[in-house]
Amino acid sequence: MQFDKAKLAAFYRDALGDISLDALDMSRMPAHVSIIMDGNGRWAQARGLERSQGHLAGVASLRETVTTAVRLGLDVLSVYAFSTENWNRSQKEVTFLMQLFAETLLNELPLFHQEQVKLRFFGDLEALPQKTQETFKQGLAETANNTGMVFALAVNYGARAELARAAALLAAEAKAGSIDPASIGPADVEKYLYTAGLPDPDLLIRTSGELRLSNYLLWQIAYSEMYVTPTLWPDFTRWDFLRALVAFQARERRFGGVAS
Repeated sequence: MQFDKAKLAAFYRDALGDISLDALDMSRMPAHVSIIMDGNGRWAQARGLERSQGHLAGVASLRETVTTAVRLGLDVLSVYAFSTENWNRSQKEVTFLMQLFAETLLNELPLFHQEQVKLRFFGDLEALPQKTQETFKQGLAETANNTGMVFALAVNYGARAELARAAALLAAEAKAGSIDPASIGPADVEKYLYTAGLPDPDLLIRTSGELRLSNYLLWQIAYSEMYVTPTLWPDFTRWDFLRALVAFQARERRFGGVAS
């Protein structure tokens, strides 16, 4: 983890009454924070707006969240952007989101270069519209040599589909005789997950107050700490992120063990 103390202090200079940067122990930061971004539709509905306006507002929150993660020196930030179940939404909303993903990525590439962010995706991108696929591939290629934080977007992602895919690939290896089925262990499964090579999330944040995992990273979050906030995603700020991290540091992680 690397962070610029001066930039971080400036980023959090306007302390709020209930929280400040002083509450955070920079020596005990999570390596990987993952976020289930939820509440765009409800945010828009509460304001009498179209759902698309909520998604647009959510982009601004995502931009601030990426910047916050970079300032804090996180190694990995991942976010749940579009699930395998989200295809069941109206065609109008799905089309809008696919266009928004592509446009947003192009708009944010200068920020990724400036902050040395390396892009990654979780999910089956081949099912996406061609233009969205091409834009994602462009983002991957243009950030491939960046040396800073990994920013992963889960798009057309579902944990059950991911595990089924890993099982199918392992079965193909076994059929080809390159692996003994009796020897298959967790490490063999993990090499076929979309998160291969990344640390599991230390902290999973969910906005909008919903208490469910929504088919997200079910393997990887086996021992993640969870933080749920009632804040809707478009209202999520650097201060909400800070509150989540302070709450994380107040917990004792046991990984199935007992307190000493």
